Amino acid sequence: MPVTVGPYGQAQPSCFDRVKMGFVMGFAVGMAAGALFGTFSCLRIGMRGRELMGGVGKTMMQSGGTFGTFMAIGMGIRC
Repeated sequence: MPVTVGPYGQAQPSCFDRVKMGFVMGFAVGMAAGALFGTFSCLRIGMRGRELMGGVGKTMMQSGGTFGTFMAIGMGIRC
């Protein structure tokens, strides 16, 4: 399969590379949002210490995975 070449001679990223990049960007944004919302919600219900860290970490992973998946799907549609 030939590699497409951009206007200045560099190769364009493949569709799979774009989907991976979308997932990683979405995962990072989701982790940041999960840290904010997870910290607030865990503190609001009275978590402290190790329980707080576990709750925030779980929220960060869930929101990162969810947002990353949707960003990857969006980048896949654009290919």
